[in-house]
Amino acid sequence: MKPYAKWLDAFMESWKNLEGAKTCEMFADECEYYENPIDPPTTDKREIQNLWAVVPQNQRDITYAGEILFENEESCIYHFRMQRTMTATGKTQLIDGIFEIKLNADNLLTSFKQWRFTK
Repeated sequence: MKPYAKWLDAFMESWKNLEGAKTCEMFADECEYYENPIDPPTTDKREIQNLWAVVPQNQRDITYAGEILFENEESCIYHFRMQRTMTATGKTQLIDGIFEIKLNADNLLTSFKQWRFTK
């Protein structure tokens, strides 16, 4: 079985600590990244890095909890809850979401899809 729990812990901690560059190091060069499942994926690693580069500028005070709902050799489904403060407004956001992730043989992300509700 692939080390999804370890990968997800590192991913969520890098997000919490606003380490966008570290987050992107966990992605394979060829990756499909869906901010939401309706829009086409971002497949260019530079574009994904640009998405994560703004995270430290627009959010802070991140806390989260999550659990793996399903995993097999092909993919993993992760449920998370997050609270963060949006820097521009100072308002707190609550997020309840799901990730579907896929890792390659080097345990780098090759597919990321998220569904989330933000309040």
